Amino acid sequence: MQIILLEKVINLGNLGDVVKVKEGYARNFLIPTGRAKRATPANLAEFETRRVELERVAGEKLVAAQAAAEKINGLTVQIVRKAGVDGRLFGSVTTADIAEALAANGHAEIEKAAVRMPNGPIKAVGDAQVELALHTDVLVNITVSVLGEH
Repeated sequence: MQIILLEKVINLGNLGDVVKVKEGYARNFLIPTGRAKRATPANLAEFETRRVELERVAGEKLVAAQAAAEKINGLTVQIVRKAGVDGRLFGSVTTADIAEALAANGHAEIEKAAVRMPNGPIKAVGDAQVELALHTDVLVNITVSVLGEH
């Protein structure tokens, strides 16, 4: 299926690109979330008339993400969980837990989908580096300090 991208999509393309994707990906994700439209002649003409507005909105989102990144960069978040004597947690610390801790620290704009954990959920007491994707072009590293509670 041919679609027009209305914003930058990772591993797919930039704003205004006409790309071919699988029908399910377009129908179930890209079109309902407002990231793309079908590449019909009418939609192409409409996109060209709205291109300047869409580029301005994309630029504003990028500037807002960069401003938020300056506030958050290098932040340390503490999370307390029950742990055994050997330091292993009963359960784990997930992206939702980190987003909740960030919201408690006054950063409520961070969603759990923005938290990237390359090594999976944290399952031990200690410090771990976590990456936040505030925008497709803005990545920030924070430290998550997991404290054990007996």
